[in-house]
Amino acid sequence: MQICRLAVAAVLASPLFAQSLTGLWDATIKVNDVEIPFRMEFSGTGPAIQATFFNGDEKTTSTSGKFENGAVVARFEYYNSRLEATWKDGHLSGAYLRDGKTYPFEARRFAPSKLTENDVPSIAGLWVVGVQSSKGESAWRMVVRQSGPEVSAAVLRVDGDTGMLTGTYHDGKFVLSHFSGARPSLFEVTPQKDGTLQIVQNGKNQMTAVRSTEARAKGMPEPTDPSRHTSMKDPTERFHFRFPDVNGRMVSDEDARFRGKVVIVAIGGSWCPNCHDEAPFLEELYRTYRSRGLEIVGLSFEEADQLKNPTRLAAFIKRYGIEYPVLLCGETEELQAKLPQAVNLNAWPTTFFLGRDGRVRSVHAGFAGRATGDFHRELKEEEKALVERLLAENGTQAQ
Repeated sequence: MQICRLAVAAVLASPLFAQSLTGLWDATIKVNDVEIPFRMEFSGTGPAIQATFFNGDEKTTSTSGKFENGAVVARFEYYNSRLEATWKDGHLSGAYLRDGKTYPFEARRFAPSKLTENDVPSIAGLWVVGVQSSKGESAWRMVVRQSGPEVSAAVLRVDGDTGMLTGTYHDGKFVLSHFSGARPSLFEVTPQKDGTLQIVQNGKNQMTAVRSTEARAKGMPEPTDPSRHTSMKDPTERFHFRFPDVNGRMVSDEDARFRGKVVIVAIGGSWCPNCHDEAPFLEELYRTYRSRGLEIVGLSFEEADQLKNPTRLAAFIKRYGIEYPVLLCGETEELQAKLPQAVNLNAWPTTFFLGRDGRVRSVHAGFAGRATGDFHRELKEEEKALVERLLAENGTQAQ
């Protein structure tokens, strides 16, 4: 018995056993020479582990992971990415690899913040951020929640949101960041004496934010209405599509499964973080309303290598339990050419709502994820109500 106790003690004291990654970690990833801090978690026992990134209370967990001889490898198949790092003296150093790109990675054990609420300015609320975006936007929305020096925020653009930005107040500014396996972002937010916020995005883009209650009085433009961003050249025409599914079978709007049905056409790609946000909601709609005449089809635009071997898309479909057809439509730069009926189609995702006659009744650019709070809840309620109205119509099939 004494020998057994000694053997167990020797194992527990061994360096291999002591190398446990379990728990929270403070990590950084470097993108375009900008270091972006974020929090992550490791779990599991023995060589089998899981790595988890966070988007607020949502988790992005690895599909597989291994920790052996001080080396960590965690794969995220639905992002076509992996984390590789080496453990030494309680520190992880390595890289995050995604779609052929390598980003330096570092991590140390999580240490609680020692900041207090003293002299921390309040920035909680809704803000309008002045921009000139590539999609023609003149303003974004920023939703901020605050508890003393701790702040969480989300910036809402026409194609969706940044994910949950989190951080603290230090040396006169709030440093907010996000990384959940995608959407690396750094926002340095400095309160100004006139009540505005000076924002530096990813170390270079400078913007000014004004409280939404004051934005109009200051002559700031409104954020783009996502329900008016994209339209149809001829709204009297049926919406047409014809592309292969992941098994190579051709699927078209003229197929029997779509005739006389309300159809949601979801434009996206497995590379697109906001499409990941939208996917669970679309599947929820499909499960709820399919028996009443709703069909959904995903039109996925991917990189050339994924079109040849769509492993990431397959993992995307599996992760969200998608039961509706997802079609492979081409590369992202082919979007306009492949769907020529649409005007100003440039947001990922973009969702078309078709009546029973096959005509587009509404188009919504982007998707406001859970990080946006009320905007997310309101969007889901509006789209559910729209689907129910369309299902209630008896419209005749267009020829």
